[in-house]
Amino acid sequence: MIAVVGAGLTGAATAWELARRGHEVTLIEAYDIGHKHGSSHGSSRIFRRAYADPFYVRLTGQAHELWRELEDDASTPLLRTTGGLDMGEDHNPGAIAELLAAADVPHELLTPEEASERWPYIRITGPVLYHPEAGVVDADRTVAVCVRRAIEHGAQAIIGTRVTGIDVQDTPEQVLLRTEDGREIVAETVVLAAGPWLPELGLPFSLPQLEVTQQQVFHYRQREPAVPWPTLIWDGDLHLYGLPSGSDGGPLPTVKVAEHDRGTPTTARTRTGVVDPSSRARVSGFVRDRLPGLEPDPVAEASCLYTITADEDFVVDRHGPFVIASPCSGHGAKFAPLTGAMAADLATGRAEPHPRFRLHRAG
Repeated sequence: MIAVVGAGLTGAATAWELARRGHEVTLIEAYDIGHKHGSSHGSSRIFRRAYADPFYVRLTGQAHELWRELEDDASTPLLRTTGGLDMGEDHNPGAIAELLAAADVPHELLTPEEASERWPYIRITGPVLYHPEAGVVDADRTVAVCVRRAIEHGAQAIIGTRVTGIDVQDTPEQVLLRTEDGREIVAETVVLAAGPWLPELGLPFSLPQLEVTQQQVFHYRQREPAVPWPTLIWDGDLHLYGLPSGSDGGPLPTVKVAEHDRGTPTTARTRTGVVDPSSRARVSGFVRDRLPGLEPDPVAEASCLYTITADEDFVVDRHGPFVIASPCSGHGAKFAPLTGAMAADLATGRAEPHPRFRLHRAG
């Protein structure tokens, strides 16, 4: 039996992948499905192909195929295509365009005038990379769908109880999981997909350095509700992203805008959930200056957690009977069905971990 600890995007996708392959799976989640205590809640995450690294450009293509497989399996739409813009005074859209061209990813490199004509509600002053395959993933719906389909494929789900003890049995090598409601679960393999809770599980091996930060997001109402917004990446004095909000922004169309960096170091247990007013001021100032198609005062806001590795690569590796699945650093959501498949491959011995995703890698 394979146990999966954590039913966020990664754990839920792993359970779905294992169950649809016919494996015996038990999924364990400390809170309710879709809770807001980790990194996987909300109706909007960016999916994009534009990376300044050919490794991730290739992975986004694999992830896109698996998003469509998940949608087909669940008969539920999860990834909505909007197109995406990359820009900013510190951005190099030409270099990214070369990488996309090498990978046969559709894209356009636009002058400021060309881009401004197409998106007049965004103040554009430099070159822009547009790629039409970008879009928005509904994280809440994805978690719910993966858990539902995992159960329908035969998985067991234990919801609302925390793993409080992890012991490795020597003969035969098995793992005993104890939960706070008194259960004892024996598994041949355990997939650890606890996100920011991972450092607090009391594991019998060392983890790489993981920094947990609290981030905040803000939702701004569209001045023209019928205008379709693309996703946005801005690299300059500020490092921000934007995307259509979905239901998180309320009943009227809004755009979520947030900083990718400047999070407050915390832990999963000690986070305050209090939105940083300095971040609100910086993001709202950017909206006022660069996004005239939005009202400059947020109509909704929230906090979430990043789990950050030093090199911003993920951790998807195996150590004895444990598979560690932590797609970190604020860009893992778009890969959820792919990292779930990677974790499932490691759990069943079908593949070796990629060197860049090792627990302890060179460099």
